Amino acid sequence: MVNDWRIYRGAGQPHDGLRQLPAPPPWRDFAAARDGAEAGPEDPSSARRLGVQRRLVENYAPRPAEVDAVNAALYLRRPLLVTGNPGTGKSTLAYAIAHELGLGRVLRWPIVSRTGLQDGLYRYDAIGRLQDVQLERAQGTESPAATASGIGSYLRLGPLGTALLPAERPRVLLIDELDKSDLDLPNDLLNTLEEGEFGIPELERLADREPVVDVLTDDGERVAVHGGRIACAAFPVIVLTSNGERDFPAPLLRRCVQLELEPPGEEQLTAMVEAHLGAEGAAAGRDLIARFLARDPGEVVAADQLLNALFLTQHTPHAERLTRERIADMLMQPLDRSR
Repeated sequence: MVNDWRIYRGAGQPHDGLRQLPAPPPWRDFAAARDGAEAGPEDPSSARRLGVQRRLVENYAPRPAEVDAVNAALYLRRPLLVTGNPGTGKSTLAYAIAHELGLGRVLRWPIVSRTGLQDGLYRYDAIGRLQDVQLERAQGTESPAATASGIGSYLRLGPLGTALLPAERPRVLLIDELDKSDLDLPNDLLNTLEEGEFGIPELERLADREPVVDVLTDDGERVAVHGGRIACAAFPVIVLTSNGERDFPAPLLRRCVQLELEPPGEEQLTAMVEAHLGAEGAAAGRDLIARFLARDPGEVVAADQLLNALFLTQHTPHAERLTRERIADMLMQPLDRSR
């Protein structure tokens, strides 16, 4: 059917309907982000996070408490611990800071239950180095990469380690969903966040013979490490996010500026929709924005669910079986609803 919006029809008959699939939502357009579309010299994923039309809302002011907390963290050179429900813009705040202050690509460290401090600082591929040494010996040749001077080829700094590299301007580091970590990581972070430096034992042992070693960064570039230690010159802008699923130890809390993000209001939602879908998209979705705001108190619905509903309902004008309301119901189900 000409007006049928469905690509997958469930009929079991192969077809080439995928060619009719429209362009993805701006916040899911990975090709545009990698091509640098709309992002310019900054973080290539900034357009997806902040909106491809973010210039329309760059003058929109967030809540005063948010601005105050960010500035307090900047002045004090302290991490910003941002808590709140999913979809309130915790992670996006890091990208907004980097965009406004011109601090380049955001270094992102996603946390899972198995994440340890060293994952954020650096990784050393000892097995790969040993295999290369054995291969060179078996072939009767000797490669610089297999000697002590080539150890840098097997070291790569993590997001935290890269953020602590000495530079005139700080980097923005997003430590995402810290509450997903095991019990040790928040305490393990304390010394590094307090001192702004760390050592790489594999390089410190070689410091007498190799005082300077080039290693890879999280950006994929090579930098020189002197004496096996890295110490920041400008403390990075660190944004730690938490969904509030656990409490953090007091020593970590006292080292952070804390910010509780409230769910977005009508102005924030409208600005967000305009940034991603333009003024016309916001006007066409006023009813869904109102529906989002009218949800029951305490009901958890993320702002990106609203964006998904707006995008899909505006691209299915001829849907037959699935009405606009049913699409919105499907995409805007409360996240805390028991299954």
